[in-house]
Amino acid sequence: MTDTIDRVAMYLSGGLLLLGIVVTGLIETLAGKPYGAAPQTNEAGEVIASPAIDPNIRTALVVAALLVMGLYAVYKLATPIEEDTGTAATPSTSD
Repeated sequence: MTDTIDRVAMYLSGGLLLLGIVVTGLIETLAGKPYGAAPQTNEAGEVIASPAIDPNIRTALVVAALLVMGLYAVYKLATPIEEDTGTAATPSTSD
């Protein structure tokens, strides 16, 4: 059973991962070359092309998602497991 904290952790970490990997990657692809993370330089050392989105931003989004998942894991370890209060049938032990 998922409660509010479970849903928030799933949506927030999933959204940050999608934003940091898929969306920014799509923007980089649509912006054209260069696809690398480092700026491209010519033989004189001048920057001739750089990525559309700073790699530090992409990394920060992914790390933030991992931190959310880590905090959620710590929360789940710290909270006690709820007992199932359902009225499921139990097997009979009579012969």
